[in-house]
Amino acid sequence: MSTIDLSEKFVLDSLVVRVRAYMDLLKVRLSALVTFSAVFGFILGHSGQVFSWTTFVALIVGGFLISGASGAANEIKEREFDKLMKRTRNRPLPMQVISVREAYVFTIISATIGIFLLGFFTNWLTTGLGILSMVLYVFVYTPLKRVGPIAVLVGAIPGAMPPLLGWTAATGGISYEALIIFGIQFIWQFPHFWAIAWVSDEDYKKAGFKLLPSGGQKDLNTAIQIMIYTLFLLPLGLLPTYFGFTGLNSGVVATICGVLFLAQTFSLMKDCSRKSALKIMFGSFLYLPIVQIAYLLDKM
Repeated sequence: MSTIDLSEKFVLDSLVVRVRAYMDLLKVRLSALVTFSAVFGFILGHSGQVFSWTTFVALIVGGFLISGASGAANEIKEREFDKLMKRTRNRPLPMQVISVREAYVFTIISATIGIFLLGFFTNWLTTGLGILSMVLYVFVYTPLKRVGPIAVLVGAIPGAMPPLLGWTAATGGISYEALIIFGIQFIWQFPHFWAIAWVSDEDYKKAGFKLLPSGGQKDLNTAIQIMIYTLFLLPLGLLPTYFGFTGLNSGVVATICGVLFLAQTFSLMKDCSRKSALKIMFGSFLYLPIVQIAYLLDKM
């Protein structure tokens, strides 16, 4: 291989590494899940409304960028703590693949484009909620992670905002239906986050993060709180059927998923093991999209 070929290969490899670093900074998989919830809210809310593909695409791209910018800002603020944890030490900033200055510029540009897309192509209510979500996540939830489990309560607000954003983008207002789908995702955050905090407890302690309730202990009290919040999902999951904006089939699916999710919490209460917490964590990742898809299919 010639010197020129080696040089071109080096440039290409470096470019690929940097692109991957920027994608990691955006937390692409998490941002995709957030965007899916916004799409769910939009499609569910557009019944009786004229479906606007322009608004729909702007919501997807703008919502993804705002979510990604929030994640990137989180990585910037926590870069020193990320170095201490096994699960985050290979992120681009701890590894110095990109500089902090580059990360700031990329984050500001992503947030600005995302806000512009929502502001120009949806409505100011959706845009305002998107900005509020970003502010709460970056400037309130992120520093509170080292204060105590109140961070989970605060973080659950921006975490539950995507379906509400989708609904307001479609309808231009907040109704009881919007508050119901917001409430389901809000309550879901607690068993979801606490299961992650249980599994990652050793790592989190290295960084000083305090997300578990009951004094931060992996004990029966924490397991009971996880069970209680999961139990709340059973009646909440039936509200869309009860109020008639989805059908009976989705109510059955939501109940089955809720019961299976709840059953996993009893295992955690029994043995307080990391294995049981892992099952709850993976179960939480499955519960939300399955139930949301069921609502959408029942609506069509």
